[in-house]
Amino acid sequence: MDPLKVYIITGISGSGKTTVAQAFEDTSFYCIDNMPMELVPKVLELPLGENARVKGAAFVMDMRSKTFTKTFISGVSALEEMGVSPVIIFLEADNQTLVKRFSQTRRHHPLDDGKNLLDSIMSEKQGMADIRKLAHHIIDTSDFNVHQLKAEIHRLVSKDTGVENVMKLNIMSFGYKYGIPVDADIVMDLRFLANPYFVPELRAHNGESDAVKAFVLENPETKTFLKKYYNLIDYLIPLYKKENKAYLTLALGCTGGRHRSVAISRAIFERLVKRDLNPSLRHRDIDRDINEI
Repeated sequence: MDPLKVYIITGISGSGKTTVAQAFEDTSFYCIDNMPMELVPKVLELPLGENARVKGAAFVMDMRSKTFTKTFISGVSALEEMGVSPVIIFLEADNQTLVKRFSQTRRHHPLDDGKNLLDSIMSEKQGMADIRKLAHHIIDTSDFNVHQLKAEIHRLVSKDTGVENVMKLNIMSFGYKYGIPVDADIVMDLRFLANPYFVPELRAHNGESDAVKAFVLENPETKTFLKKYYNLIDYLIPLYKKENKAYLTLALGCTGGRHRSVAISRAIFERLVKRDLNPSLRHRDIDRDINEI
């Protein structure tokens, strides 16, 4: 078994450590915030690596711990003696940006002992100077928004570990008469297609049946629609992934959610499976009472 990949996230207060921790969680890392360095070896004794979904561990530590600067360097040495080589990420930002962020969040600086905010920031930067020298990655977040910072961390982790952030792609059929799904990102109305409900021998069947599939998918208008829809999602899915979206739900609706939307959602699902995008498929309203349609 490969050794567990360990990251230590540290740096100046207000520089974005919480956002970075969230980015690690998105990449299936086990994360602990405000972690005392003395406890890291104990946590690493846990069988975290036995869970295939856990790609590594990330610990956030900083001046919130009163012993941080005294124990950090010796703690890193102790980890290396254990055979663990932690990757240290140090976050910082310019003073003007940090003051603005503290003003927006209305939180106290951890070194606030009667000083003004700028003095506390300067004091922290001075106290963290030796720790900064140990960092493998120094990231100035002054000009980053939340999404840009997460993207930077995803790129860094992917380069270091080969682990990519995987967007979860969901396909959902639904009936408009029961409402649009609240978690839908891209909604497509299929009520322009011929409705199998009005074919007596098809009414009682749903879109997973061969007969309804043939009726819907062999329609020339359906073929034209699918060609255009495939072009659309082939263009959009990589862009959503680039923006580090965790979930993308493609919702396709017809009147009752039993026939057209089910057959077409299945077709889209099977195509995306062939493209190794590992989608999920859910027919939200397929089991509604047929008499209600």
